[in-house]
Amino acid sequence: MAEAVVSFVLESVRDFTNQQAKFLSGVSRQVEVAQNELQLMQGFLKDADARQGQDETVRIWVAKIRDAAYDLEDVIQTYGLKVVSKKKKRGLRNVLKRFACIFKEGVHLHQIGAEIENITTKISALRSSLQSYNIKEIRDRDSSGGESSLQLHERQGLLRRSYSHVVERDVVGLENNVEGLVMNLVKDENLHQVVSIWGMGGLGKTTLARQLYHHKKVRHHFRGFAWVCVSQRCQVRNVWEGILFKLISATKEQKQEIKEMTYDEIAKKLFRVMEEMRCLVILDDIWSIGTWNLLKVAFPNVKTESTILLTTRNHAVALLPYRNVFLHELQPLNENESWELLVKKAIPAKAEIDLGMYRDLGRKMLQYCKGLPLAIIVLAGILARKNSIREWERVYENVHEYISRGIGHEEEYGGVSRVLALSYDDLPYYLKPCFLYLGHYPEDSEFLVSKLTKLWVAEGLISLRQQRHGSRETMEDIARDWLSELVERCLVQVGTSGSTGTIKGCRIHDLVRDMCLLKAKEESFLQINNSLQEMR
Repeated sequence: MAEAVVSFVLESVRDFTNQQAKFLSGVSRQVEVAQNELQLMQGFLKDADARQGQDETVRIWVAKIRDAAYDLEDVIQTYGLKVVSKKKKRGLRNVLKRFACIFKEGVHLHQIGAEIENITTKISALRSSLQSYNIKEIRDRDSSGGESSLQLHERQGLLRRSYSHVVERDVVGLENNVEGLVMNLVKDENLHQVVSIWGMGGLGKTTLARQLYHHKKVRHHFRGFAWVCVSQRCQVRNVWEGILFKLISATKEQKQEIKEMTYDEIAKKLFRVMEEMRCLVILDDIWSIGTWNLLKVAFPNVKTESTILLTTRNHAVALLPYRNVFLHELQPLNENESWELLVKKAIPAKAEIDLGMYRDLGRKMLQYCKGLPLAIIVLAGILARKNSIREWERVYENVHEYISRGIGHEEEYGGVSRVLALSYDDLPYYLKPCFLYLGHYPEDSEFLVSKLTKLWVAEGLISLRQQRHGSRETMEDIARDWLSELVERCLVQVGTSGSTGTIKGCRIHDLVRDMCLLKAKEESFLQINNSLQEMR
């Protein structure tokens, strides 16, 4: 992410020096030289960022550039703010103090200038070492992957309108799965109290469960419905409360009453509701047998008309719940289904192009996705922004290069992890820190759009330089545009929507989050405190 860091530091320093020009006059020459050095470095950083996973020495070089850029920003802003605070002081006493400190301030100014020159020398030395690392300069029309600034802003404006309502997702390869499971769920005689959907991460288990949850026949058959996300660090009481609230459509008073119940009381109440009413409870993403053993205390262990549907990637969990469990193993998409999904996501329906030209390249790239819809959708998010066969060829070359490097820490998800990593590298510089910021949200959690955009602004991740010419957009407007772009790239999933269709909440898939945390760690962007996550 050195490209992003250097771009943001240059922008931050430029903005700060423009605002505080008269207070920085004493070091203006040193600041200008440092800025020029960083600007000369920018063209090489895209190649360096892409290669740091392959070469440890390049990774160290990138880290040094990133640290030097941060150091420059810190020195300039710290000095500027100190000078501003002194200039704002008023009164005779402070005037006398200022005269008494003129000599000391002059010495301090010299020290700051020397610090900036020292950082500039480091950057210059790093730039001089480029040849030894064989890092090449890459010149794009801009850092957003070839779009002009005007095209980018026009598309962002369209995104804001396009995502003002919930758009139905394209679903491929699940038709037979849905049909068979619906028949099982709506049988008059409930033979299976537990239905387990099992498969590896990214295979579409949650998507399948959602199709069942909203199916007309299922909605007609059951009287009570509840959907809860369990995740690796669930709190049992919170899960039980969430199920109860939904099954009885709890009022504010009822919710308060439930919250005041003891552990045993809430378990008995949930047991009784599921015993007396025909309910469908979906437990999405159960990771361990231990979690199930804690949760099942509140579920009926006698024959009832209620059904629990769970999704898991753990085969032992899928088989464990009850003796009358129905196990459904979800399979990867076949070659034709994979291509169909890629076309739906990557190529607009009205686009007048010869699919035959793209088919061979698309199928070659799909081999690395292993039939996992998540990987295919993320790959489509990259290709959707490439408007020529040459750009598709370049993506294929990058995918092939990633595979040959062996990037990816799990053999099972090796190719998939590399496709996800490529989707990160394909982000324009301004989106990378915004995406990495999402890693601090707990697994399977939904984050509010209104809060996230404010946090991005507060953290200094949003810049008015991305504002359309003549526009009155606020920083939060730009933040929403950038979030919409991450949605378009299939790295962020739409969650809750308002009554008017506007997006209120979003989430990221746990495999995407794993990649996000891996990149954030590599870039020293954030640290995750596990003890805090356990306090969710």
